[in-house]
Amino acid sequence: MNRLAVMTIFMFFGCQFAVAAEPEQQARDLNAIRASLDSYVAAYNRGDAKAAAHHWSDTGEWISPAGDRVQGREAVEKAMGDFFSNNKGVKIEALDHSVRLVTSDVAVAEGTARVIGPDQPPSDSTYIAICVQREGKWQLDSVRETSLPGSTPARVPLEELAWMVGQWVDQSAESTVETSVTWTKNKSFLSCSFKVSVPEMADLEGTQVIGWDPTAGKIRSWMFDSDGGFGEGVWTRKDNRWTVKFTQVLSDGRKASATNIYTCVDADHYTWQSIGRQIDGQFAPNIDEVSVVRKEASQPVPAGNEK
Repeated sequence: MNRLAVMTIFMFFGCQFAVAAEPEQQARDLNAIRASLDSYVAAYNRGDAKAAAHHWSDTGEWISPAGDRVQGREAVEKAMGDFFSNNKGVKIEALDHSVRLVTSDVAVAEGTARVIGPDQPPSDSTYIAICVQREGKWQLDSVRETSLPGSTPARVPLEELAWMVGQWVDQSAESTVETSVTWTKNKSFLSCSFKVSVPEMADLEGTQVIGWDPTAGKIRSWMFDSDGGFGEGVWTRKDNRWTVKFTQVLSDGRKASATNIYTCVDADHYTWQSIGRQIDGQFAPNIDEVSVVRKEASQPVPAGNEK
């Protein structure tokens, strides 16, 4: 599958992360990145080649894994148009990326991207891109892509989270969080029940269901708590770390979001943290990394190892 269009989003938005230096400028850049990312994804998912190709420089160059070369924004637009015509309903997803600023006007972005088609398994590729800033706007100037051999996800992708099955506890002076994770029939879903106990407060309980979405080609989760809140997450993996983009509606109607990170340390231990937390658009404090252990192996919890 030709993945020219896919590379655009990850190179273009990845390079912008390296621009901001001052906090106020960084906040402005982040807002601009979010708006641009939403715009690009919308253009890609509706098959708008012109809008997507607009993120390239006039002389932007893409080199495919086979060595094919596409030169210039107009050629990129044509290639993307052909791609959209031949791949109806294709979606894109960023798995990870890193960026370094070479000069104030040049950045290098590297990472992995996943293409998800409705009638075929997802496929991954790595990329390296040179981004340039011209007239105050960051654009793609050079993109090289390399296919990943054997990058198709496992036949039963949810099996990758089998390590979560069991009884878990995170205990500290402030609170105790107990979690039970089990398979549903035929291992179609993971069912997670949790209880959060805080001194002098009523316990918060809830359920999270984790499953494989074959249409989107990704792992998703749905959460419901005893206060009446509910939320949804999208999971991506890099090595032993799972990143969950989570959105939630609170019981009072406010909207919240966060990025939750699960890192599997060993068979009886994982860590959890929550960053980028927002409630109705206002940032909330991050939750530092917490150590979670299997309940069978959790007594006693070593002092100072909870967070």
